[in-house]
Parts: sequence; structure tokens; C-alpha cells
Amino acid sequence: MEQNVKNKYTPNAPKEDRKYAAIDLGTNCCRLVIAAPTPTSFRIIETYSKITRLGEGIIKDNELSQSAIKRTISALKICSGVIAEYQPISECRFVATAACRRAKNCQDFIDKAKKETGLDIEIISTQEESRLAVVGCIPLLNRNITRGLIFDIGGGSTEISLARVTNSGKVFIEGYVSLPYGVVTISEAFPKDDMTSLAYDTIIERTHGLLKEFDEKYKITEGIKNNEIQTIGTSGTVTVLGAIHLNLTKYNRSAVDGISISRQDMYKAINKIKSIGDEGRKKHPCIGMQKADLTIAGCAIIEALSSFWPISEITVADRGIREGILLDMMHRSKNKQNYRNKKRKRFFNNRKKRNG
Repeated sequence: MEQNVKNKYTPNAPKEDRKYAAIDLGTNCCRLVIAAPTPTSFRIIETYSKITRLGEGIIKDNELSQSAIKRTISALKICSGVIAEYQPISECRFVATAACRRAKNCQDFIDKAKKETGLDIEIISTQEESRLAVVGCIPLLNRNITRGLIFDIGGGSTEISLARVTNSGKVFIEGYVSLPYGVVTISEAFPKDDMTSLAYDTIIERTHGLLKEFDEKYKITEGIKNNEIQTIGTSGTVTVLGAIHLNLTKYNRSAVDGISISRQDMYKAINKIKSIGDEGRKKHPCIGMQKADLTIAGCAIIEALSSFWPISEITVADRGIREGILLDMMHRSKNKQNYRNKKRKRFFNNRKKRNG
């Protein structure tokens, strides 16, 4: 059995030696990142990502299949091993999202994962998932625009958040909506090599219906028309769109993360993804076998959002929940350190006064 990673903390380590670890266990993918804080953000030390399709088949009976559990635990063992290599870790957080929220046998999976990998996995709510995605994308927010519409297309759900930037530069979530489907559940609901036009249009129509109340409550359409809202997309499909837009022959995170794609160019990229067909998507270096069906499902969601709202451009984010977890932990650690410093300063000032 692996060591219990969660308990291996060094919260009082010197700032330059502190390392933080985060795992985002989604319906489709298991992602790990280890990073160290910098004065303005963080420096990535190590990453690991593996498509495990934990939520494969979950739409049939709301259970995680044994084969999906086996694949995912295999990936988590690798994560545990990588984390062990970089000990000591100051703080870590490992979260699971839609598949685990939905699965009837999720606790059995969580217990099995703890026993075989030593990792304590936390199942988070849709609200917390939305918040972490927003926190992860904060560096891409244009502070000259008062609000940001951030959407995160997952494997089993799609989180859409409206974030507001205050005059002091702080960011808080004004509202959010969770669509009860993502790229894995859509691709399994319409299991064909090439999604039919009817299926594609069905996703768009259903999404429009789910967005109506959210839009009316927060006047999002009006805000976008008045250039008061910046739209940011984070997911595998969004980053694929960025790579297709840039005509990359090999995926490059640094080239894609943070770019803006106009509405016209976004539709061009979507149409290209559609036109090359299933075989073309499987052979494309930025899509591949494992993402061929998922990408079309993601395109349907993006097209639903952009046809419902008058979005003029989308900022592409190759970041999300993992980065949100890291920034959360580092911010909390910084606040604790500032508190300790202030307390220490008060102590010495008071002692100085007493000694005259």
C-alpha cells in the first residue's frame, strides 16, 4: 500500500521550499499538478494527466464500472508515486467531480482508492467546482472589464460561472449554473462515429432552455452586448479549438493558453473539426483517438453557448480546477504567514515599549 500522502505536510517549511499538490479527478481525465509559489503566481514543478473515463457507462445505471475504477486507480497510483518523489509537500488537495457525485457506488471507489494509493479524495459540489474553475482562470481576467463568464466543459457536467471584479481587484462569483451533461455523457448518449445533425441540434436546444433563467437573473445578454462581460472557456474542447485555430501540428500549451478567438474564427474551427470526420479527428495530432468523439460533443456545447449569447470572442484557458486548488492553498498559506508576521511584529513592538 502507498503511504498516506495527505498527512505528509510541512506547513512551516521556508517559503522557497514549499510545494503544493492538486488532483482533479474528472469524469474523463485524472490530472495532477505539483507547483511552488512565486511572488505573483506559481511555478509548475511536475504534471501528470491520463484519460481514464471514470464515468464511462454511468448514464446506464449511475454506477462506476469495475473496468473504469481499475483504470482510474492505476492512474492514481502513478499520481501517488509522483507526489511521494517530491515530498515534503506543504499542502495538497485531491478532488473528484461529476462522475463521483452521480455514482451510487462512489464511496466504495473512494475507499478503494484510499486503500490502494493512500490518497484522500474529496467529492466536491457543482458550486465548489465552479468556484475552483473561476479561481484557476483569474489570471486571464481583463481587469478593465467588470465581469467574466467562465465555462468549464467537463466529462459529466458543464459549469458556467459569472464572476465580478471589484474596484479593489478582488474577484467573487456572482452566480453560476451547472448543465447536467458533459462530453462523456453526451458522446455515450449519442454513440455514433459522427454525431447526427439532429443529436447536435438537440444538445443546443436543451442547453438554451437551461440557460434562460440564469441569463435573465443576471442580465448576461445585456452585459455582453455592452462589452461588460469577458467570456473564458476552459476544457479539452476549448483548447483543441485554440490549437485548430492556430493550425498547430502538435499541441502547445504556451501557444494556446490565454489567446482570444473571435466568434467568426471559432465557428471556422468548429466547422473544420466537423468536416474532417471521425477518422480525421482520430488522426489529428491535437485531437487523437481518445478525444475524437468527445470533441464533437464539446463543440455542440460551445455552439450552444455562443448561439444563445452574443459572444464576440472567447479567451482560451488551458487551466482550471487544478490551478484553482493551487491558488487557493497558496493564498491561504500566504494569509496565515502574514498573520504570523503581524502577530510577531506586535509582540516585539509591545516588548520595546515596555523596555522603554
